[in-house]
Amino acid sequence: MKKHYGAIDGLRTIACIGIVMMHMAANNDYRISGVIYETVIPSFTDFVFLFMMISAFGMCHGYYQQVLNGTLCISGFYAKRFKKILPFFSLLVFCDVLMSPSLEALYEAFADITLLFGFLPNAGNITVIGVGWFLGLIFVFYLCFPFFCVLIENRRRAWIAFGISIIYSFICSNYFEVRRTNILYCGCFFLAGGLIYLYREKIETFNQWFGVGVIVVSAAAYYGLGANVVTRLMVAIALLLYAIANSGKILDNRVTKFFSGISMEVYLSHMMLFRIAEKLGLTTLVGEGWVQYIVTVILVISGTVVFAIVVKKGLKFVEGLVSRSADREYNKAK
Repeated sequence: MKKHYGAIDGLRTIACIGIVMMHMAANNDYRISGVIYETVIPSFTDFVFLFMMISAFGMCHGYYQQVLNGTLCISGFYAKRFKKILPFFSLLVFCDVLMSPSLEALYEAFADITLLFGFLPNAGNITVIGVGWFLGLIFVFYLCFPFFCVLIENRRRAWIAFGISIIYSFICSNYFEVRRTNILYCGCFFLAGGLIYLYREKIETFNQWFGVGVIVVSAAAYYGLGANVVTRLMVAIALLLYAIANSGKILDNRVTKFFSGISMEVYLSHMMLFRIAEKLGLTTLVGEGWVQYIVTVILVISGTVVFAIVVKKGLKFVEGLVSRSADREYNKAK
């Protein structure tokens, strides 16, 4: 039985809530000043890189050995990815097109529901479920995962690939003018997750306070030197190292486990719920200061959680009906 790293649920929860907080600040004109609102909260956008690292670590934890041993059912692997992502995402795309219908929206919706839009050079410009660029990137990683496993088949090759990926990221941003929506720019974050997987047993023995110290140092570098590939890597790596070495209840508890289970749905749908709250006037209900900002964040997170739960249960119910119907047809045919 594979070990469950429960503290990673806490990281997903923190990252997801942080991204919602960032979007609530970026999409409102609240009259708030100060380092927290003007610097710290906007930096939460970089939690997407932590998600990439966690995704790579989780995929390796689940499938790395199967890929290298040749025991992975490739068709089943990809079918599981589509089944997990497509129903919920397609519903969001449909709702978005209904809210803002146009020919351009139909083009973008088609690209979205194929889940292959991460291969487009301008995937970040898609406005139908604009935050979905991250899902497109993750799906490209899923498609490349067997090759990814070959790259990290041994530690030496993994370190070489990681070094090359950092250089590639630098060239992508400084010459090819591509950023985080591109798999080559983000490759170093996925490879860092793979490297951490290779050293996971050693990392588990780390002192948790050492992990806290590494987080503090990396955060100081991030805010002191500025956000770049290296400082983003430092922060994401520090957080994941701490989560793997951590066995306490701060990151591993019922709340984080629950939120982690719907983190993808919350990430994908929170902007749609925000737009609804905005149209209802709930985003300016009690002014334009900290109180209203906090109220907006709580309303959007609460509404998104309810929406995610209801939709997931609805999709599961429909799936059950379809499955039972297929079983009946099969039995009749026999």
